[in-house]
Amino acid sequence: MSGTETTRTDRTFFGHPPVLANLFGVELWERFSFYGMQGILLIYLYYSADRGGLGIDEGTATSIVGAYGGLVYLSTILGGWLADRLLGAERTLFYSAIVVMAGHIALALIPGLGGVAVGLVLIGFGSGGVKANATSLVGTLYDEHDERRDGGFSLFYLGINLGALVGPLLTGLLQKNVGFHYGFGLAAAGMFLGIVQYGIGRRRLGEAAREVPNPLPPAALRRTGLIAAAVLVVVVVLLISGVLPASRYATAVAVLSAIAAIIYFAVILTSSRLTDIERRRVQAFIPLFIASAAFWSLYQQQFTVVTIYSDQRLDRNIFGWQMPVSFVQSINPVMIIVLSGVFAALWTKLGPRQPSTPIKFSAGLAVMGIAFLLFLTMAGGGPNSAPLLGLAGILLVFTIAELLLSPVGLSLSTKLAPEAFRTQMVALFFLSVALGTAMSGVLAKLYSPHHEGAYFGIIGGVALVLGGLLAVSARPIRRLMSGVH
Repeated sequence: MSGTETTRTDRTFFGHPPVLANLFGVELWERFSFYGMQGILLIYLYYSADRGGLGIDEGTATSIVGAYGGLVYLSTILGGWLADRLLGAERTLFYSAIVVMAGHIALALIPGLGGVAVGLVLIGFGSGGVKANATSLVGTLYDEHDERRDGGFSLFYLGINLGALVGPLLTGLLQKNVGFHYGFGLAAAGMFLGIVQYGIGRRRLGEAAREVPNPLPPAALRRTGLIAAAVLVVVVVLLISGVLPASRYATAVAVLSAIAAIIYFAVILTSSRLTDIERRRVQAFIPLFIASAAFWSLYQQQFTVVTIYSDQRLDRNIFGWQMPVSFVQSINPVMIIVLSGVFAALWTKLGPRQPSTPIKFSAGLAVMGIAFLLFLTMAGGGPNSAPLLGLAGILLVFTIAELLLSPVGLSLSTKLAPEAFRTQMVALFFLSVALGTAMSGVLAKLYSPHHEGAYFGIIGGVALVLGGLLAVSARPIRRLMSGVH
């Protein structure tokens, strides 16, 4: 039975192919560990030693977090390349999950900046391999014209956010009551459970998931290994020598992401393996890539500006109990869990009448701008002056924006992907997230409670303008998409 036939006949997982449940599970546990760790990472970096932290200044701490987040998505290129040229998507996913677990163990057991460096590098590279290939494997369950495709990705997104909900709650409680390293240890345990769950059911994906679409010739393998080793040596030297200070990590990752995107588009567009239709579809992806990067530069400030805001400006007192800072990171996943089913049902019900992908992207970017403008209603207050319900309302708008763009973007990258660059096209979408996430760290250094009105107002206004420009360009973009909605 073909993958398309399976999509049409098997309805054992909310109307979708049953193997979606396995991918749903591994992504849930990977996100539990990822967001659980990230919920306490920034405050671990800038809290003073007597509070269990490392005492780094806030600007440098946000740069590290932005660079790390960018590295996660930047490394999806490596994960996609390994899948397409060496290992296949399924094996790359499995081995990458083990690397992620090793990174969390390093954060839990190695003290100081050494543990941060080793842990974040391992988690960054491992998470890139998990994200690119889990998404690619979901894409193989549907053909490009299956109208339930966006609904399937929305369900997959639900698994992501179940993990993202529980992770910060549990790691935050451990951090507050027994220390940061116990929170990091719990993240490692969550990833271990994800590996076990996936290992039990991974054979259900079949041989197609282990296929290497564009195998690397044996003669090129040694040369590739030498290049990779040289790049690694250069990076280590830059970090150890201090030539690249930590305060500029986010900027460096943003520049690297932009250069990688230009190179990647050029490589794909000039490939002789593309048909004319495939080439036009890749061209259509360029303005959507830019819009996605702009969106994520705002959205990912949840882990930089919003975390600082929650620590210093938010009234977290609930009936005499002070809520841990990391709990704020679970507000967005709760809302996604509630609304993702609504959006999945909406797109499925509308079918061919639903808005086109460029319009969804435009709306997502504009709504994200509105969310930043809403911070102006709470600007100018002192410590503990921002109401929790006010921030929750803003994060609801974050959620609506995310559901308009993120699962749709994942789905789009698989629909527009040329056959020879199947997984790497998904990696290209994540490269837009890498650029945006690194930029969130760069922008966060400009934030200050003393001029937060200008900060939120200017950034929100720019996002609204970009969303409008994309809406105006929707028709020519759709023509380039050549029948893909």
